[in-house]
Amino acid sequence: MDKLDRDPNVTESVRLLLDGAVDYAGLYPPASLAMSEAVINYAMYRNSNYSWMLGRFVVGVERLEEFYENAADFISRDGSSAWRVAVVAGDDPFETIRRIEDFNALHGPGVICDSIEMKTITSYQIETVSASLPPGVQAYFEIEPKSDFVELITATALVGQRAKIRTGGVTPSAFPSADAIVRFVLVCTAANVPFKATAGLHHPIRSFRPLTYEANSAKGTMHGFLNLFLMTGFARESFRKSFLEDVLEDEFEEVFQFDPAGVKWRNEFVLTLHQVSRLREYGIQSFGSCSFDEPISDLQSLGIL
Repeated sequence: MDKLDRDPNVTESVRLLLDGAVDYAGLYPPASLAMSEAVINYAMYRNSNYSWMLGRFVVGVERLEEFYENAADFISRDGSSAWRVAVVAGDDPFETIRRIEDFNALHGPGVICDSIEMKTITSYQIETVSASLPPGVQAYFEIEPKSDFVELITATALVGQRAKIRTGGVTPSAFPSADAIVRFVLVCTAANVPFKATAGLHHPIRSFRPLTYEANSAKGTMHGFLNLFLMTGFARESFRKSFLEDVLEDEFEEVFQFDPAGVKWRNEFVLTLHQVSRLREYGIQSFGSCSFDEPISDLQSLGIL
């Protein structure tokens, strides 16, 4: 059931911005859950009031069959829609593609691997992997915003695939600067390459927090997923780079306002519903999070949900 049927108070701007936005990566740090627990969580989230925000289940190719063994009973009882799976490639992307094809043929249509994610260092990689993809499977090429990243995003555009950026981790050094993220988004926007983000986006608003769930965890400044999504929207509307960095670095909770007509930043700069829809369709597709409860809880505390 669509969450709008259950909660008429959710605004159209929130729904457009966050529909299917959270790819659940509970198997990965800092959560690092057992497969059984992660699968149970995902099944529960699919039947929650906030299922409309849930995207794919993220799993490494080496654990695909373990995933199905744990999920099969849930999948067989879940007739509402197929479980969608994002597969993180192993060292051999072509072997990963073969295993995706075999998995989909054996276990579909109740569950479908419809995307592959892989670290990328050359344009040739992008070209050859894209040429090998079966119908219905989209590639997200993880690209670091370093000196040669423009070439890699250009190659991604030429083959009609998507990019991926890592926005954090479990140590402060794993978090790229606002400048690097904005440059990545601007190049993707110029090349018309949709992208996803992963790691470190546990909270809506940029903030200084523990980076893991351990008692003695290192702390650092974590990027906010609302900051990132809305910065991407403003990038698509040709706002200047310094403005985009300000949006990404804003740490004040009250600066993002949602209403039936769109989203406001600092009560002055607006993204209309049409612009929000465009940023999701042509800009940021989703973000990976090891927790689904945490983003929901934070959005509720902000009065957004």
